[in-house]
Amino acid sequence: MSSNRKVRIEDEDEDGDITLENLVEDRDYSMGGDRSERARQENQALIDELERKKRARSMAVPTDDAKAPDRRDRLRYVLSQIAAARGGDMSDVESESEESAEEEEEFYTPGSLELLESRRRIAEYSLPRARDRIAQQREQSKIPLSRTIDLRKRVFAELKTFSILGSQIADERPVSQIRFAHDGRTLATGSWSGNVKVWDIPSCTVKKVFNHAHTDLVGGVAWHPSADLGDEASTACLASGGGDSLVKLFSMKESKAIATLRGHQGRVCRVNFHPSGAYLGSASFDGTWRLWDVQTQSELLLQEGHSKEVYALSFQDDGALVSSGYQIATGSGDDTIRIWDMRSLKALHTIPAHKSNVSDIRFFRQTASSTSKAADHAMEMESDEMEDVKPVVATPPAQTTGVDGTEDIKPTITPGVPPGQRYHPSDDKYRTGLYFISSGYDGLVKIWSADDWHQVKALATDAGKVMSVDISNDGSFIASGSWNRSYQLFAGENVNV
Repeated sequence: MSSNRKVRIEDEDEDGDITLENLVEDRDYSMGGDRSERARQENQALIDELERKKRARSMAVPTDDAKAPDRRDRLRYVLSQIAAARGGDMSDVESESEESAEEEEEFYTPGSLELLESRRRIAEYSLPRARDRIAQQREQSKIPLSRTIDLRKRVFAELKTFSILGSQIADERPVSQIRFAHDGRTLATGSWSGNVKVWDIPSCTVKKVFNHAHTDLVGGVAWHPSADLGDEASTACLASGGGDSLVKLFSMKESKAIATLRGHQGRVCRVNFHPSGAYLGSASFDGTWRLWDVQTQSELLLQEGHSKEVYALSFQDDGALVSSGYQIATGSGDDTIRIWDMRSLKALHTIPAHKSNVSDIRFFRQTASSTSKAADHAMEMESDEMEDVKPVVATPPAQTTGVDGTEDIKPTITPGVPPGQRYHPSDDKYRTGLYFISSGYDGLVKIWSADDWHQVKALATDAGKVMSVDISNDGSFIASGSWNRSYQLFAGENVNV
């Protein structure tokens, strides 16, 4: 530095005007000239483009076709340009696109006039029954607790006496499903050979054979809720679904199907009649379930929604829902049964039920006719002895060991309950839903309490894998279909055979 420059800085320091410490750093400067300004703008444009591409690469673009890469790049470019023009970032554009996608997701499928009419009929059928069910539940809630416990202990005491009556060879291949008719004395079996057979219970003699009802295995059989079981009845009383993607209807008069329902694109697993008997539901491996008009044999509804095969289908007793009350039980290949609350959509309890796959589950449902028969029988048996009956009170149940090594409930009888709080034969109408049965590949049929989910009884079949199980509407018989081509029949000690 020259001596003159040094003298000037020292002079300015002495005056206190400018020092090295109080100099302000100024980055907002220009070297002058149009060339430097143009270069700065070009550099800024390059930086903005790099930032835009960085945001575009992080975007999720929904597209799924052969030209996906080109369309994805173009869409990212357009969206990034929109965001740049708005002066925002990509999140705003993405949120708007997601909102618009959700708005466009809702759609309606035109329905037929037949479907509209069927919905009206279902409503007319279900609403009065729902009203009656609610009224009965209110009436039941007023019953003294000791009287309710007395009924349940009596029911479980009867179930404890169940034992095997016999076994019957049913077909040349495994029995895939077994179902009781509404009279509790007629049984239908479906097998992997494609045959459907009707049996008399408890004699276990064949009443009707539908040979080669299906060209592939039978997945499900179902009885009409008010089936005419006479030998000359020509109306549809039985339905079946098979691996040939067909649903068939049968009558007791004909030796072959009276109607074939076509539409499924995959194996039909289960079929079930609507409680009114006017409609039939079917579940299939094609991922859909369908509703059919029994009288016209036409398809009313094709319902999608499942991402995989639909294995089972059941109608609520009122007929309003394709479900089963507030609580349902599911069986799984993990050897457990789960109890679900349909109101909260949560699993309430998990039962380690079988030592191998759980193949079937059936809640006990008592029909009006079977309720009246049971009440009449109970009145005859107890009309003269009602005051001498030792009622059951709420005492801890004793335990016994079942055939599978687990503990079974053993009801405890204790006197001392006033007559007004004792069991009465009219209470039999409240038996519905008190227990359910299950079958498993461990060769066992089990009875479970629907109160605390404890095992009431385990029944050995000695038949290998148990494929299906069912209980008659009056609770007298339990039947199971097995892998070894036979079915087994169980009954309590008080059942007249």
